[in-house]
Amino acid sequence: MARCFKKIIELIVYKILEKQNLATNVYLFRIKAPLIASKAKAGQFVMLRVSQKGERIPLTLAEWDGAEGSITIVVMAVGATTCQLSRLEEGDKINDLLGPLGNPTEIEYFGTVVCVAGGFAIAVIRPVIRALKEAGNHIISIIGVRNKELLFWEKELEQDSDELIITTDDGSYKRKGLVTEPLKELLEGSRDINRVIAIGPTAMMKFASLTTKPFGVKTIVSLNPIMVDGTGMCGCCRVTIGDETRFACVDGPEFDGHLVDWEEFMSRQTTYLDQEKYSYQCSLGTGEKHHG
Repeated sequence: MARCFKKIIELIVYKILEKQNLATNVYLFRIKAPLIASKAKAGQFVMLRVSQKGERIPLTLAEWDGAEGSITIVVMAVGATTCQLSRLEEGDKINDLLGPLGNPTEIEYFGTVVCVAGGFAIAVIRPVIRALKEAGNHIISIIGVRNKELLFWEKELEQDSDELIITTDDGSYKRKGLVTEPLKELLEGSRDINRVIAIGPTAMMKFASLTTKPFGVKTIVSLNPIMVDGTGMCGCCRVTIGDETRFACVDGPEFDGHLVDWEEFMSRQTTYLDQEKYSYQCSLGTGEKHHG
């Protein structure tokens, strides 16, 4: 009985095994989670709650190790929960983890695939790149960040990809400009581009989809930025895909970018903006008492 109880505890105690500061306000956490690690696939996410009274947030898996029984997540400390998480250290425990959730990325041989990532979505797209590469695809990765200080995993992406293009908004490293510029050049070139995967800020995914649409290249985007409870029960992640209403968390998080109603999506993303700002201020101890 004692042995059985110990085994159960090992499965449900989510201990931080490793913490790294990858870039400015960007942190990697490797967490003990054997059940999740044994089932995880590229494109899936977990729901995480740092403390018993905290909120649950969706985080896409960056890596997992079934043999070790660990998963890896990468977060940017920009909100109340991610800031709270960023203050934890190796040996600390996460209150709750649920997953893997969502449908995995469609992985098969397509030919030449362009994988586009913006900001800390570098971590989100890496397992997709690796899975597509293992399936025999030629991978061209385009990575965009605001400045050099926000870039991480460059060497890893070079190893995982057949070609790597890096852009910075301010020109502080490699090519100055937006990811859509080299993407358009590739589409206009002599090579056949068979699929595009774009993951990152909403504006980037929208314009990547608009860039590829005239060329008829199927473009997959991840709509995880709109998710809240991760189970479809709250209804906050309703999105219009073509002429259908879908839920990003249970029907996605990946969809055909050419079918997404981007104006509706971007409008819905701002629904709780004031509450999110207030929550963040409270986490810093600067929030004013809320009335009404």
